[in-house]
Amino acid sequence: MSGPHESTESTGSAGSAGSAGSAFAALRGRLQQAAAAFAGGPDALEGILLGMVDDVDRAVREPLEIFPVCHHSPASALAMARRLREKQPKVVYLELCEDMAPLLTELRNCRLPVAVQAFAGDVDGFPAEWAPLSVVAPITEASAEYQAIAYALDTPGVELVLVDRSADHVFQWDPRNGRTAKDADGGPGTAPSEAPEAEAALHGEAVGVEIGDLRPRFAELEEHLLRHGRVRHWSEWWHQYVEVPLGDSDHDTYRQVMFLIGSLFRRLAPGDGDRVRVDEDRERYMWTRMREHLAATGTDPQDCLYVCGAFHAASRVEEFGVHGADGTFEISPRTATTWQYGLIPSSHAAIEAQFGLASGSVSIAATEWAKALKRTRVQPYRLAGQAGARRTAAKKARGAQVAVPDREAPAAADRLSGFLRRPPVLDALDEAELLGWSVDIVRAARRNGYLASTADAIAVFETSILLAGMRDRAKPTPYDFQDAAVTCIEKDAVPGRRDVRRLVEIMMGGDRIGQVGYEALPPLARDVYDRLAPLELRLQQRGVQRALLDMASRPELRACSDVLWMLRRLMPHGAARPVMGERRLGERSIQESWDLALGTHQRALIELGYEGVSLEQVLEQRLRREAYGPRATAASVLAAVEDAVLYLGSRRLADELGTHALKVLAAERSVDGAPEVLRRVRALLAYYRTGEPVLPAWIESFAKTGYAHYCTLLPTAFRDEDATVGQVAAMLGFLFSMESLALSLGCDRTQLELAVAQSHPEDPAKTALLWAAQVQLGTLSRTELRARCAALLDNPLVVPAYPRYLSGFVHALEPVPGLADVVVEAVSNAFGRLPDAVLLPWLPLLITTLRSGAADLAPRLIREAGRIFPGRLAELDAWVPPWRAPQADPSAARGTRPGEHVRRGAALLPAHPAACDALAELLGSTEGWARPDAPAPSGAALLSAHPAACDAAAGLLGCAGGWAVAAGASPSGGAVLAARHPETARAVEVLLADM
Repeated sequence: MSGPHESTESTGSAGSAGSAGSAFAALRGRLQQAAAAFAGGPDALEGILLGMVDDVDRAVREPLEIFPVCHHSPASALAMARRLREKQPKVVYLELCEDMAPLLTELRNCRLPVAVQAFAGDVDGFPAEWAPLSVVAPITEASAEYQAIAYALDTPGVELVLVDRSADHVFQWDPRNGRTAKDADGGPGTAPSEAPEAEAALHGEAVGVEIGDLRPRFAELEEHLLRHGRVRHWSEWWHQYVEVPLGDSDHDTYRQVMFLIGSLFRRLAPGDGDRVRVDEDRERYMWTRMREHLAATGTDPQDCLYVCGAFHAASRVEEFGVHGADGTFEISPRTATTWQYGLIPSSHAAIEAQFGLASGSVSIAATEWAKALKRTRVQPYRLAGQAGARRTAAKKARGAQVAVPDREAPAAADRLSGFLRRPPVLDALDEAELLGWSVDIVRAARRNGYLASTADAIAVFETSILLAGMRDRAKPTPYDFQDAAVTCIEKDAVPGRRDVRRLVEIMMGGDRIGQVGYEALPPLARDVYDRLAPLELRLQQRGVQRALLDMASRPELRACSDVLWMLRRLMPHGAARPVMGERRLGERSIQESWDLALGTHQRALIELGYEGVSLEQVLEQRLRREAYGPRATAASVLAAVEDAVLYLGSRRLADELGTHALKVLAAERSVDGAPEVLRRVRALLAYYRTGEPVLPAWIESFAKTGYAHYCTLLPTAFRDEDATVGQVAAMLGFLFSMESLALSLGCDRTQLELAVAQSHPEDPAKTALLWAAQVQLGTLSRTELRARCAALLDNPLVVPAYPRYLSGFVHALEPVPGLADVVVEAVSNAFGRLPDAVLLPWLPLLITTLRSGAADLAPRLIREAGRIFPGRLAELDAWVPPWRAPQADPSAARGTRPGEHVRRGAALLPAHPAACDALAELLGSTEGWARPDAPAPSGAALLSAHPAACDAAAGLLGCAGGWAVAAGASPSGGAVLAARHPETARAVEVLLADM
């Protein structure tokens, strides 16, 4: 974008010379004399004062009538309603983003306040970290902008033209950090918002369009005004010194005063080059658009009205006016970012928080607007069918007279001189109103736990009058009354969640919260309400509602349950909260109970509509973004797979994301996500094994890839100080639990054995974990493990670190759950052998270590201890731990001689003949049972009956002797094999004996 950005200060002197005979010549002379008297001669003060008059003169003489406003000002709204009925313009130019125009007709389907929003989830042309981009323009009923919109939309033949920069240019012109208006509007008199966070955050992180923004940008000036005005914040100063004097003023006085204030704040603004550049570019943009529209339509400027902020009305750019310079400013094209538009609910607290206003100021403005309408009997404009509008237009129309349009109005006379010389009008004390306020605040305080009485009401009444007198005003303002109520009622503590200041704000009108009607909602939001219609709830109503779903008796509610679970996944916490029921892999509840607050979180639901036309589409898009994002991990991709199965039931999407999880896992070089990967892959594997005939190809590949991946990282993880013992335990848990599946897919167990053999940890917890892995692999026996634990207790240098060894053993219950008895033994031996002088110092360390690192595994240890230890206290004295009990000879327990083998199989078969008969019938055997006195078949008989099996075993063992020539030849083939391979012969003998 190109165009001059320097301030045209030279226009001040030229305007002064050229307007010597204007209506403001007398005022200019008096200000020049005052400047000379104060400053002792011509200086910067004279230039500022005369420049302000020139700005007012220039704006008043503009052929296209400029109507300066202040955002959410009742005085501006009242003056706007009067002027629209007098002038009845054919074209209304409004300072609002030009691309928001199609949304304004939907305001009639909403209950104000609402905000017009432009939203972009995916950016093209802006930094990716800025996304999502959001621009909002809040609209209240007590605003001049709404009066202009309602007049233009409901009056036949009137055109409404938005002339401000587009939402795309809002971010184009502020490329540093996309600052919000609340960041720029802070000042020394700004009071922080005390509204509840949920209500103040209705606009989210959106950038607010400063429609009619009017506030000093010179911190010292604002501090000076607040100090000498005896007020606490800017909103109170504006109410006292601008709203009240201009409330009943005529049109010319209102315009000239607003022009003067805008010029003052503009000329005393600090030298913020970026903000001045943006302000001037906005003014060039608006005047360029207006001249383009006038040239294209041939409209007479006398039939138009330009509504803008008073700050921009006192503009000094070359493009100012219908006869301003042409061709000096070029509007840059928009970026490729796709913008979506909608209406979102707003609130008084949200407007105050975003624009840096005092808490309660917008609510007080709404109350003053209602009082001004009743006092002046001005008939305001309201959109036909506006939700929440009071039907009082007929009554007010009786006292309102519609003036004839004034197209050839004479040049305005100097109204500033009289206004500036006129002493402030002191309103008479309205005792009935103040007394009503005092009684209402005491009643509200009692309901909220305060010990307020009638005496407090009298004290508030008198203190309000006293504070107003101290601040040079006869009639207490709502701010005076608020200070008096806090002083008299709020003693030393707040008994409830609301303090007295908040109670006064509620009493004065409260935080009115808007609502977007069904017809103005995006398709997704309407679809959600339609799909939840069987619940028979008023879901657009604010607050929490309870929904009971009995899918057993009403199967049609299953579709509602699916929608609610997706809303819980997509919307903020509290929008849809399950009270009863859950949704996990392979499980569906038959009854559910929900707390729904969709009306409270309507903004979030509307913004979902910017991402797609259905919940399923939005959820799929989000899952893809999470899985394919730059920060995606194997655990997060597996979580996306699980959500795709849970909420969408999409096998296609689950397979696609699962395949992507393989690539992400193979690219990871750390083990940070190992616990989450283990938990999720176990759940998915169990789900597919129980619900699918075959496992998906991706999960088999994941087990195979994960087995090799974690085997490779295992030695490094054991030595890495950043890898926690829980992460290493999760790796071993993956390897041991997926071992059977991985080996069946072609993995080699030798890789795991080598990885464990190459691991040499230094941390005691990881050392204990390595011992557990060796026990699982069979390279370390339980007897040797017990001996190592005993050696640790015997070494006084190692005893202080024993709790860390125990932490490693507890974590080992994840990959090797069969070691629970050994862990219980290790803990018991420590408590039994160590003296109190050693045990007590590290006991807190043991407890904190187990709580912080193995809290989820402790229940397994406790269950095993409950199984081993006696259940009654009386049995404890005679109880002998299993690991200290003498080991009985197994042969003696069976009643056999040492070396004699027990033929368990032969004893089981006669004891259960039915099972053997069924198996024989299945195999087609008709030989029947042998006689009890018949000798049992030997291994040699089995070998001769099944020669093929013997030949295969002989070939595997490399035996080339072959079979004996005759069955009775000596030595037999079995004897030859047994002599050559004694270990194999013993194993075969045991196997045959067990059959």
